[in-house]
Amino acid sequence: MPLRFACQFPHIRLPQESALKPSSLPELPLISPEEDGPREHISADAAVRDLMERYQTAVEFLRQQFSDIMHGREARGRYRAYYPRITLTTSSYAKIDSRLSFGHVAEPGWYGATITRPDLFENYLKQQIGLLLENHNVPVVVDNSPTPIPLHFAMEPGTHVEGSIEDYLARPLRDLFDVPDLNTTDDSIVNGQGAADDTGMRPLAPFRAQRVDYSLARLAHYTATLPEHFQNHVLFTNYQFYMDEFVAYAETAIRDPESGYVALVSPGNHVQTRNGEDGMASAKMPQMPTYHLTRADGSGITMVNIGVGPSNAKTITDHIAVLRPHVWLMLGHCAGLRNSQSLGDYVLAHAYVREDHVLDDDLPVWVPIPALAEVQVALEEAVEAVTNLEGYELKKIMRTGTVATIDNRNWELRDQSGPVHRLSQSRAIALDMESATIAANGFRFRVPYGTLLCVSDKPLHGELKLPGMATQFYKTQVAQHLLIGIRTMETLREMPLERLHSRKLRSFEETAFL
Repeated sequence: MPLRFACQFPHIRLPQESALKPSSLPELPLISPEEDGPREHISADAAVRDLMERYQTAVEFLRQQFSDIMHGREARGRYRAYYPRITLTTSSYAKIDSRLSFGHVAEPGWYGATITRPDLFENYLKQQIGLLLENHNVPVVVDNSPTPIPLHFAMEPGTHVEGSIEDYLARPLRDLFDVPDLNTTDDSIVNGQGAADDTGMRPLAPFRAQRVDYSLARLAHYTATLPEHFQNHVLFTNYQFYMDEFVAYAETAIRDPESGYVALVSPGNHVQTRNGEDGMASAKMPQMPTYHLTRADGSGITMVNIGVGPSNAKTITDHIAVLRPHVWLMLGHCAGLRNSQSLGDYVLAHAYVREDHVLDDDLPVWVPIPALAEVQVALEEAVEAVTNLEGYELKKIMRTGTVATIDNRNWELRDQSGPVHRLSQSRAIALDMESATIAANGFRFRVPYGTLLCVSDKPLHGELKLPGMATQFYKTQVAQHLLIGIRTMETLREMPLERLHSRKLRSFEETAFL
């Protein structure tokens, strides 16, 4: 999966004003890099190399033109470069190996996808393209798409621009360069509305290139770490206590050469290895502090503190989804709803009541969110291994059942007759503000998901989370809960991808790319 590499961050400072402010702005001619024609490929490696070369030519052209203008050269035209594209045309209904839920198209037609950052997605692209070639026995075609690359997404990661660009250019930026277009950054494909475009081409991948670029930029903003550092297995939590424990675990793991983990990346892209440190840790914590316990092949663990609430949960999963992680899990605290539960008990979610509302427009509440057997089994086995309990004895500390997710943290302060009745009717055993959102977005984006919560209070039974109780609870329970999550990820890491990506996540007509 994603490659890791160091980036240099240029810093451009602009003059405060321009001497040129013409009253009329003539239309400028279109200037683009010299374009290569389409090429057929019967090798995934060759196809990805072609994508890389085209993409690099395009972004270097835009960066150079922008730099030249910022250093005083007069604009000679409107500068435009295009995303590369990969397409597949098949005319056969021949039977393919359908044991995989991805890697093939459903019927004859012309399929394509615009591609960004092929360096970041190199292994993913090789895998997906290789399956297409194997299953359909026809070449793929790489060419330049008609979709422009916005200047913002072509700049080097970490580039800062100070001052007013338009004052300096003496005309709007969009007169000279393309800017992000919301018409190409939506979720129509994953939401099941991505039919053939005006040219008759059907989607080959779940996201268009600009949608991916938008999320890559947002990830860097929210987590203060580059997308290159994200691993294939992602843990979410709603408490910083878990992050502190994760950092302590990671620092021990990277010192052990047998662990397979090679680095811990912290906000600010601060990298720790067993041989030393590189970079400076972020002086201020970002909105969603994120740490990456990395492995050389990207199969390590990323952990994100999403904070409180379904809005945060949707925001971060909207963006991490473009990286095509293998699985994500929610580890957090919840309100226990049964008198038989005790503080510190675990809840393994096998169903969800969705009263978070943030996904209602994208995924209606009548859509069931199924439990994924592979994830459920891995979670239960991890609880058994860490707690040394199994079988009937495991019921002392863990319940499997329905988790309700709501968008009102102070639900206890309202008239409880309505909410409590609904919770009882649903047979819910726990209540939180993030789990159903993360599971539902996993379902929507075809990312395997799971939830293991820990009971931290029982408001219906008079056990509120008071400061003294909370402190003792965190000391005794967080480390164990986190270790269960890590063990689960390590089990799932050994599972073949075709087993983990259940057909439950695939609809009638799916994109070939995972």
